[in-house]
Parts: sequence; C-alpha cells; structure tokens
Amino acid sequence: MPVVRGLHYAGDPFACCCAAVTTVLLIQSPDPAAPALAADLRAAGFTLQDSMEPVHLVREAVRGSPDVLVCWVARPDAAFFTALRTLQAQQALPVLVFTQDAGVEAMTQALEAGVHAWVVQGYAPQRLRPLVHLAQARAAHEARLRGTLADLSERFEERKLVDQAKGLLMRASRVSEEEAFGLLRTASMHGNQRVGQVSRQVIDAARTAEAINRAGQQRMLSQRLVKLYALACSQTDAPAALALLRQSVQRVDENLKALDKGLSDATYGDLLRATRAGWEGLRTTLEQAPVLQQLAALDSQAEAMRLQADALVLALEGSGQATTVHVVNVAGRQRMLSQRVAKQALLGVTGALLQESIVAVEEGLASLAAAPLSTGEIRELLAAAQQAWAALRTALPRAGDTAGRRKLAAASEELLALFERLTAAYQHSVQVLLG
Repeated sequence: MPVVRGLHYAGDPFACCCAAVTTVLLIQSPDPAAPALAADLRAAGFTLQDSMEPVHLVREAVRGSPDVLVCWVARPDAAFFTALRTLQAQQALPVLVFTQDAGVEAMTQALEAGVHAWVVQGYAPQRLRPLVHLAQARAAHEARLRGTLADLSERFEERKLVDQAKGLLMRASRVSEEEAFGLLRTASMHGNQRVGQVSRQVIDAARTAEAINRAGQQRMLSQRLVKLYALACSQTDAPAALALLRQSVQRVDENLKALDKGLSDATYGDLLRATRAGWEGLRTTLEQAPVLQQLAALDSQAEAMRLQADALVLALEGSGQATTVHVVNVAGRQRMLSQRVAKQALLGVTGALLQESIVAVEEGLASLAAAPLSTGEIRELLAAAQQAWAALRTALPRAGDTAGRRKLAAASEELLALFERLTAAYQHSVQVLLG
C-alpha cells in the first residue's frame, strides 16, 4: 500500500490555496522510471515554472519564488537534504517529495530538512492536487506555529526585560515594584511604545550610564594617582597617600575589567585596548617606590591615560543615549577636575593652565545647578560640593608648605567624595533611566 508521510488531508482541498493559479517548480533527478510529472502537474491545473535537476534546487527556487516545490528523487542523498535545509532557511516553501526510498533514516532527514509531504512509492496523477494542497496546508500550519512560538518567545523576553527594568528603577528611586511598573507604563504611554520597549531603553540607559561612570573614573584616577604620588614624594602624610595610591591602582584595574566585560568589543574594543596599553606603562611606574625625578614622566603618562579615557566617554555618549546620560559625564568630569586642580597646585603649575582648570570646575558646577534633572539629594550634594570647592580653592596658594599640602589633600579628597556621590545619584536617577 502506498505510504504518505505528512499530515492526513481533510476538508476542502482548495482551502489552503489562494485564488490565483498555483505555481510549481519541479525538481527531478534523471530516472527512466520517473512518471510524466511535468505533464501531470499541468493537467492537474498547476502552472509549471520549470523542471530542473536537484543540483539547481536552491538557485531556481530562490530566483523563481514558486508557490510549491515538487520533487522526484528516487534515492535522495545528503546533498539533496542539505539543499532543502538551505532553501528553507532562505525562503520557506511548501515541499512535496516523491521517492522510492522507504528508509526511516531518509524520512527523518526529510522532516528535519523541511519536507511537508514525503510520498514513498505512491505516485498517481489523480493524487497530485490533494498532495500539493497537503504540503501547502502543512507549510501554513507550521508557519502559524512558528509565529505563535515567536510571539511567546518575544513576550517571555519582554517579561524578563520588564522585570530587570523594574529592579533598576526600584533600586534607583527606592520605590515598590508596583510603583516601578507604573513608571514604565507611564513612560510607554507618553512615548507611544510597548512597556517592553521602554524597559529595554531603561536597561540600555543604565548600562551606558554605568560605562560612562566607569570610564569617567579612569579620567579622574589618572589625575588622582599623580596627586597622591606627588604627596608621597613630598613626605606629606606619605603612608596615607601610598595607601590611597594602591587603592586607586586596584580601582583602575577593576574598572578596566568591568568595561571589558560590559562593552561590545566590536564597537569599543580599540578604545579599550588603547586605554589598557596606556595604563600598563603607568602601572609599572607606580609599582616602584615614589621618586621625585619620576613625577614629570608619570604626569605625562597620566595625561595620555586621561585622553584615552575621555575618548571612550565621548564614544559612549554618542551611542544613542546621549540626551539622557550626558549629565553623568558632566558630573563625572568634575571628579577629574577636582583632582587635576590639586595635582597642578602640587606640581607648581600656575597661571593660565591652573586658571583654566579652575574655570572648568566652576562652569561644571554651574551647568549641574542649571540642569533640569534635580532631586533633593542632588541639590544637597551640589550645595556641599560648592562649599568643598571653596575650601579647595583656599588651599591652592598654600601648596608649597606642609600644612597647606595637608589641607589641599583633605579638601580635594572631600570634594572628590561628593562628586562621586553626585555622579552616582545622576547615574541612578529615574530621569536618566527613563530619558
């Protein structure tokens, strides 16, 4: 008895066919015993596009875009199944195969290759229409299943995104899970987007803000390391300066590791490698005991590191989240400037260069004060930073004596701590996360 592999056909045979005439591409291996498939297909009311050997299967199917692919392959080989898999990956089609191979292995490969009707030793002209319709019906059924699966997968992924975004908002704004979801829903309504889309944007903004924060820390640390090295060389609280220097070295290493892990190598790998290469030379110098004669060379290496870190920050700002994360960069830059001003005073830098850094700090403070993004915590930190900056400015002219250096070191560390907290407050604010 003939064997038909596929769904059992039921119902109106025309239900799965469109009103237009069905076009068929015939793939037929050379076989003297093969039936007159081309003539039979035309007699059954189908439009035959062409008749080809299996070697041309993919090319002709993609080029002709038939409604159905009908094949006569008495003994299908691995190349035939590979061609079918390639075709279905590029341009899915209903596939009907007539064969003399009754092996289970061939049937299994046929199913895996996307065959919708596998007819073994069962060719008959009167069965062509039902079998073609069966292949079409099964292909349509599989397409619906794939669509349903894709929809379920998308909803599942979206649910994970929503949960992750809620967690970020709960930690950032100290709200409940219900309130966090309310923030996402409100943002989705205002932006005419799905909650899942808004959630992805929140996650992307959080990642970008964190990366900008870490890259900005590298800028700051380049200046802080020189400041601490100079304090150690001058024997101003040298043990404390050396302890902070070692902590700063460790912090640079941790930031580089986190940036390597969190950023795309294809997008940012060149900048990260340049930053790491510049850091290695500076790190080698810092591993040795502080020597005053090395201070100028160390400062030069640190400046190169600062510029490399700044290039990474600017690249991150241009990643599409610039409108929401720019304030994180501005606050983070204040950290660097606070250390740069202190470093310059300890190195004896005066005049226009020192004044340029001072003006940059004050412009940054004014920019943050005028920014629309503000909370009670941010306002308090900005007020405290203004006071700490005034104390640092007072200490700058006294960097040449021991007491003045101590005051400068303490004031610069206090200002740094405030700018660290301020940058973190911006990084985790709801406004930055939600845009």
